[in-house]
Amino acid sequence: MFRRDLIALLRDARSVHDLARELDARPAEIEEDLVHLLRSLRRGTEYRAVVVPARCRRCGFTFRDDRLSKPGKCPRCRHTWIAAPLVRIEPAGDRSG
Repeated sequence: MFRRDLIALLRDARSVHDLARELDARPAEIEEDLVHLLRSLRRGTEYRAVVVPARCRRCGFTFRDDRLSKPGKCPRCRHTWIAAPLVRIEPAGDRSG
């Protein structure tokens, strides 16, 4: 699996865990590849990355979008019901969000 192959898989938003399950790999490996891919995409390629940050499902707290792994608990309400961050790759000209 090459990092450029992740672009095709990320046409739809997915979490690191979903990708790891689909590719039969460890989440840490997928996260490492995604971090590198996101860094490469910032260099003016034909694609851009959209990261939907993790969010507490109980109080609605939104985490920073620079973290690709799911946080353990919410800093506001201390609950563990956290929605994992999602990553999507889209063509650079498409700004539909």
